[in-house]
Amino acid sequence: MPKYMVHGTYAEEGLKGLLKDGGSKRRKVVEQLIKGMGGKLEVMYFAFGEDDVLMIVDLPSSVDCTACALMVNASGAVKLRTTVLITPEEVDEATKKTVDYRPPGGR
Repeated sequence: MPKYMVHGTYAEEGLKGLLKDGGSKRRKVVEQLIKGMGGKLEVMYFAFGEDDVLMIVDLPSSVDCTACALMVNASGAVKLRTTVLITPEEVDEATKKTVDYRPPGGR
């Protein structure tokens, strides 16, 4: 199952909700969302800095990941950015593929 690293930054409304409900309750809500999409929340951490929350999630497809991100971002409480994670074995596969590419201005 594809893995995704999700970076989240809370808006003011989201921070107020986090202060009211706490981190464990938020993790439970996220677990239910991901499970409902046929996936699994591998890990979730809150953080200092540019990101307020970081998660590694397994989801069946990029379509499922996009559906989650659209719904959560539309809430306005948190802004998510998603990074697709690639295994070393997938990189091995990619290095064996032939790609026909010519850089701009190249011959």
